[in-house]
Amino acid sequence: MIPISLRWVGEATGHLELIDQTLLPAQFTWLTCRDVPTVVEAIKSLRVRGAPAIGIAGAYGMAVAAGEAIRGQMAASHARAHVLARAEELATARPTAVNLRWAVERCLRAIDGLPAEADAPALAEALLTEARAIHDEDRRLCEAIGRHGASVLPEGGVLTHCNTGALATGGAGTALAVITAAWDSGRRFEVFADETRPLFQGARLTAWELVQRGIPVTVLCDSAAAHLLKTGRVAACIVGADRITANGDTANKIGTYGLALLAEAHGVPFFVAAPSSTFDLSLETGAEIPIEERAAAEVLRPLGAVAAPEAAKAFNPAFDVTPARLIRGIITENGVVSPVTRERIREVLST
Repeated sequence: MIPISLRWVGEATGHLELIDQTLLPAQFTWLTCRDVPTVVEAIKSLRVRGAPAIGIAGAYGMAVAAGEAIRGQMAASHARAHVLARAEELATARPTAVNLRWAVERCLRAIDGLPAEADAPALAEALLTEARAIHDEDRRLCEAIGRHGASVLPEGGVLTHCNTGALATGGAGTALAVITAAWDSGRRFEVFADETRPLFQGARLTAWELVQRGIPVTVLCDSAAAHLLKTGRVAACIVGADRITANGDTANKIGTYGLALLAEAHGVPFFVAAPSSTFDLSLETGAEIPIEERAAAEVLRPLGAVAAPEAAKAFNPAFDVTPARLIRGIITENGVVSPVTRERIREVLST
């Protein structure tokens, strides 16, 4: 079974449904989002996560905003003002992943051309059409990323970090799509998944997805990665991305930078897989990427278990930045950026 992360139910006055990823793998539950605050909370609390998936959720959230205007029987001018206000709430729900603001702004452009007197149903129709287009495009992008990545993935074991599969996107995934595409082509290899602390997205989500697809997976503590790489069982590391700058520096789940350093130390190629929408060419280097700091409870009481004294403090950045020099290639829907340089990035993105 190939899981999905989210879906729209009904037409313009319908609603968004998300798999509540905070409950996996113990419980599979759909969360119904009929208002924007519910969508924003789902993004902030990681009920939906992964840069492409939260972008799609933000796009559908715009349609939800228009639905609020319809139910509130707002006049045309009030309906548009309401949607614009909700757009900023959605776009700022999480600061690091560039896909979220990109998708919301794309939906705003979809209604820019509508006349000022366009009513709430007209706004809803245009916004839902654009959100569905973003979702459909991501499905196709994931397939292309998987295809391009499988062609460059070396033979041997693969180590991945966090979750980059169907749960994190609108399709088969990014880095995990590369792994599953290679597997589906008949290749056989060991798949290793870092737990990805503090919220265990690798253990809870990546392992769950691979098991659903019938692909054997071995989960390891993040701190065991160095020893695993030393054994020679890993031929490549591959991860996703939440933002990539003009020079190829890449923000991804905390722990990615450390894994890239370990891969370099052991001569193992390190790949990033991401759609072109994850590139933010307005930023020159990774030093400009805002790094989200999350609640101390995620570290001190992960998944509700007391793991440290109550008086202890926590350092909990959600992301770190891997310098371009540590990345063998960035796999996109247009092809592979390798070597990772400004010139090659521009060349691939313009394809």
